[in-house]
Amino acid sequence: MTHWYRSYAPSWLQRWWQPQAPHRPINPFRSIRPGPDIANAGSSAVLGVQRVDLCLADNHDEHHTSHFYAAAAKEALIVRRGEPFRLRIYFNRDYSPSKDAISFIFSVTDDSKPNPGHGTLTALVPHDGIDYLGDPLEWGAGIESHEGQILTVLVKPPATCSVTEWRLDIDTKLLGDGSRSYQLPLPIYVLFNPWCPDDQVYMEDRDQRKEYVMHDTTLIWRGSYNRLRPSVWKIGQFERHVLECSLKVLGTVGRIPPAYRGDPVRVARALSALVNSVDDDGVLLGNWTEDFSGGIAPTKWTGSVEILQQFYKTQKSVKFAQCWNFSGVLATIARALGIPARIITCYSSAHDTQASLTVDVFIDANNKKLEAETTDSIWNYHVWNEVWMQRPDLGIGQFGAYDGWQVVDATPQEASDNMYRVGPASVLAVKHGEILRPFDCGFVYSEVNADKLYWRYNGPAQPLKLLRKDTLAIGHLISTKAVLKWEREDITDSYKYAERSEEERSYMLKALKQSRHAFSRYYLNDNFNEVEFSMELKDDIKVGENFSVVLKVNNKSNERIHQASGQLNCDAVLYTGVGAQEVKIMGFELDLKPNSSEFVRMEVTFFEYFEKLSSQAAFQISAACRVKDTDYDYYAQDDFRVRKPDIKLQIGDGDNASIVSMQEIDVILRLANPLPIPLHKGLFTVEGPGIDQPLKFKIPEVPVGGTAAATFKYVPPYAGRGTMIAKFSAKELDDVDGYKHYEIEPRPGDVLQPNGSHRSSNIIRRRTDVIP
Repeated sequence: MTHWYRSYAPSWLQRWWQPQAPHRPINPFRSIRPGPDIANAGSSAVLGVQRVDLCLADNHDEHHTSHFYAAAAKEALIVRRGEPFRLRIYFNRDYSPSKDAISFIFSVTDDSKPNPGHGTLTALVPHDGIDYLGDPLEWGAGIESHEGQILTVLVKPPATCSVTEWRLDIDTKLLGDGSRSYQLPLPIYVLFNPWCPDDQVYMEDRDQRKEYVMHDTTLIWRGSYNRLRPSVWKIGQFERHVLECSLKVLGTVGRIPPAYRGDPVRVARALSALVNSVDDDGVLLGNWTEDFSGGIAPTKWTGSVEILQQFYKTQKSVKFAQCWNFSGVLATIARALGIPARIITCYSSAHDTQASLTVDVFIDANNKKLEAETTDSIWNYHVWNEVWMQRPDLGIGQFGAYDGWQVVDATPQEASDNMYRVGPASVLAVKHGEILRPFDCGFVYSEVNADKLYWRYNGPAQPLKLLRKDTLAIGHLISTKAVLKWEREDITDSYKYAERSEEERSYMLKALKQSRHAFSRYYLNDNFNEVEFSMELKDDIKVGENFSVVLKVNNKSNERIHQASGQLNCDAVLYTGVGAQEVKIMGFELDLKPNSSEFVRMEVTFFEYFEKLSSQAAFQISAACRVKDTDYDYYAQDDFRVRKPDIKLQIGDGDNASIVSMQEIDVILRLANPLPIPLHKGLFTVEGPGIDQPLKFKIPEVPVGGTAAATFKYVPPYAGRGTMIAKFSAKELDDVDGYKHYEIEPRPGDVLQPNGSHRSSNIIRRRTDVIP
């Protein structure tokens, strides 16, 4: 029988191969235990491979993959493309270069017909020496040393290698007398390499690589633009089965052919689709209601690990998710694969359903928003991802290459090429209004820089009346976690020029001219009223407290007295700006003297809003006003959120406590009840390093003014930096969290390996990284 790959081999290499017996079935996930290789009859003199030392510790350290669970458990060889890895081969007799031929056959494991032309099959003959291992875009192999029966070689995958699971067969031949083949028992995972200048995802800055590839915990900003709220998310890219799941979904859910899994643009676009379940039964099922029966509420997830482990086990979409969950999981998969990724929050983010580059709100004659006609919306915040890569597919534009950060968004909002996905969209292209650049730059441009338009709708046979434009409503405080700091970095200026600046308006007009939507053309040709209205909302109201809505109305006329009538509305909404439930409405009439200002105040009490409050405590405040004896109408909306308390975590005796690896220490959780009513059926959930499954502590009741508390014993698993995450939910209060960062000292006598310090690297090191 001839091996399946023989027919694909180069002709010069086929001359060395002879027909031979088929491979024995070998479980690729068993531990390495050497066994006899496969030989054809009468070839006892042929060089045979007894075992292969994968040099796991050295290779994983050199390729920055030692933190993966599969690496620590010795379940796979995990390397990054574009850099060599070492193999030490033990033969059954001395290796003789003059009569023994050796070749390495690499093939993609899940490709039924691997092909050299597709880059999924390659045959390598190692040359003598390792000074030059070939072109960066080609496979290469060289002999590092030869001592009797031991041959040490370096193998270099190309910088464009498919990112997937590979299989290795080692073929040996005695010139003129038969051949043998040995299949490596363990899989080889090849990942993207942001350390390699020849890789399309190369990231030069060392600190950025630490943050965007190696860090396994991050911050996600939520809340509203006037009340920013950071929450911790466990990325967990190194945890058990996360890498295996990340590699597998590229083929099973993303349906990327093996030949294209080395293209980060194609991989990123697939990730934005496969993380949601709309088209392909992907990882997460979205749910923007308040009914989460049959699954877990989005606010209760603390990280990606449990989600991906569940999906890997069941192959069924995990219930439920909202935008920050989708983003957290995409960041995990991207970092696991080796693509630098970060999580982005845009406050007051537009969802433009009509590609008009505007958010259009339709109001009836009674100043009520027409829900059916108003398909656009503004989310209190929206969370997506940026991934780092070169974009050779976009060429060179007016402002240079489109390399760098690219937007990808897995939240299913609108279809792109018949699938619910967004990106990768060049941030540079978005900033300059190049909305026709692939992929989905127009949608992202609207998210961060659309203008908000209010239209009076009087019926299908009546013309629309433009009530007001708001050029400042969209795209506030675009945020991400700062590099190596637990604080917010504002990146708004990477997406847009300063509001009201000449550049911002000129690029908005450029984008509008590229849009073919009727609303865009109407907007371009319309003259707008200039009247000053503003709403004033305190931005630090705690849940449980009353709050006020204040509308300021300014008469700019020097002569005329105006009479105005209108109403203030307070609605409880989802953070997406939809699903409104009326909390309170108040009408008013004003006599506006020339050059004067009047104030309208509406008080909203806790007991008025509590029963209608969503889990994320979001409100939509609107004001409508009509000036008598004129044709002028005003309508405006604003977002508002009440602040929830933080869980306090105490490890040991307090901030100065000594936390030592593998030594037990007490942890205390505390949460003060902020409501004027008792809390019932409370539950703390805790995750952190060394906690295999989330800990749960039930709190039956917390009285008014009382404090919920729980304590447990904790054993830090390693020396390094740790982050503990806590969540709390009760019948009356949900989506409360807290976190604490801490340093774990090594045990006396433990010494870190000389390749680096946990303090300087800021990367969590497992217990296996310290030696006595």
